[in-house]
Amino acid sequence: MSRVRPAFRKILGTIGVIMVFTLSCPFVYGQEYEQKPPDKTRILFLLDGSGSMLAEWGPTLKINVAKRFLAQFVDSLRTDSDLELALRVYGHQYHRKHQRCDDSKLEVPFGKDNHTQLIQKLNQVNPQGTTPLAYSLEQAAGDFPEDENARNIIIIITDGIESCDGDPCQVSLELQKQNIFLRPFIIGIGMEKSFDEQFGCMGQYFDAENITGFRSALKKSIDQTLEKTTVSIELLDHQNNPTISDVNITFVNDFTGNAAYDFIHYLDRNGNPDSVEIDAVVSYDIKVNTLPPVIEVDPEIIPGQHNVIKIKCPQGTLQVNQRNHSEYKKDVKVLVYKQGSDQILKSLNIEEAHDFLIGRYDIRITTLPMIELEDIPINPRELNALDIPAPGILNIKSSFTGIGSLYLLRDNGASEWVYNLPDNQLETSITIQPGNYKLVFRSKNALGSKFSKIKTFTIQSGRTIDLVLN
Repeated sequence: MSRVRPAFRKILGTIGVIMVFTLSCPFVYGQEYEQKPPDKTRILFLLDGSGSMLAEWGPTLKINVAKRFLAQFVDSLRTDSDLELALRVYGHQYHRKHQRCDDSKLEVPFGKDNHTQLIQKLNQVNPQGTTPLAYSLEQAAGDFPEDENARNIIIIITDGIESCDGDPCQVSLELQKQNIFLRPFIIGIGMEKSFDEQFGCMGQYFDAENITGFRSALKKSIDQTLEKTTVSIELLDHQNNPTISDVNITFVNDFTGNAAYDFIHYLDRNGNPDSVEIDAVVSYDIKVNTLPPVIEVDPEIIPGQHNVIKIKCPQGTLQVNQRNHSEYKKDVKVLVYKQGSDQILKSLNIEEAHDFLIGRYDIRITTLPMIELEDIPINPRELNALDIPAPGILNIKSSFTGIGSLYLLRDNGASEWVYNLPDNQLETSITIQPGNYKLVFRSKNALGSKFSKIKTFTIQSGRTIDLVLN
């Protein structure tokens, strides 16, 4: 690409943090900003000036329709002081026989009160060349002034697909990821239905089958760009009442995958969610950051209106309790998994309560031995408390060093390895869960496996036993 620069639009992304390190003041400072579309908008019209635009369309030519209606809309936007316009044209400087894939020019740069200049330049466009759409998008990245307080929009008007072996979809995606511009509008003039998919990968595609459709598509693009759009999220409990709140909600740009907005959900004293202003140019997936998260894929958001989106995310609270857990040398962790999954959803401390979506979970607790609980239900709007037995203490004393292992004896007669003793200590103290165990031990000086010794014993909660090896 001809121009790559740091992302400068702050509305697409989570709150940025600027770290300032000095010898005298080692603190971290956060730069705050309001998560709403900037007041200033810049629209770049990217007009197809290739030879195919001279084709007849109804009673006139495609290029005449494009120039006439585009000029009308430019003229109607004169009174908007927060709007700046620019015009780039491609395929109009060289005849198609030259196959100039660099035929793209910014004819009118962004500026205030340039509407007359833009209309005059439109009237001078003479289609004749090819369609370097990907190259033109790359060049368009440099047309927008660097401004953190502006949103950048591209409206592409074309009647044909890329003809210079470029990849406009990939170019569009990369520039959107860099926050150079928002998702483009593409207005296809009298094109085949098969082109929908090819242009839909670039942005929001409008198929203008006739002159009336073209005018309507252009109006929708302008309206969607300029009209204020707000959204309220209702988080529904198990009875479909909007009582859930204080949850982080992320609006994810469903084209780039980047986070666009992050809000902590709020309910007022009457139980009503507040509204947030978003940019309707972009389509979103809404991620409710519960455990596990709930994702609403591409909900309908009507530009220029207030939208209410209902998302069901009923929750219950999980808490695991254990007396005397402080006896363990390391903190006991409660690892929560979605049922049947190996991915940890959350690591909790003993007695720490946390909300989860209602459902069934697998739980592993890092005691010795590890406690594994499967298919544990979490019910709605209640504390789901699990009490596990308190540990006991095992003291092992020996007059000689050796090699030994602890095994848990199951009720079915099976044994399960639990712990290897340090081989260089005469005394060992172990915090261990209640149960029946055996110790298999051999002195380092013993000359053969047959000298291994086995001792069985029982651990009880809150009790200490001494095991002596002679």
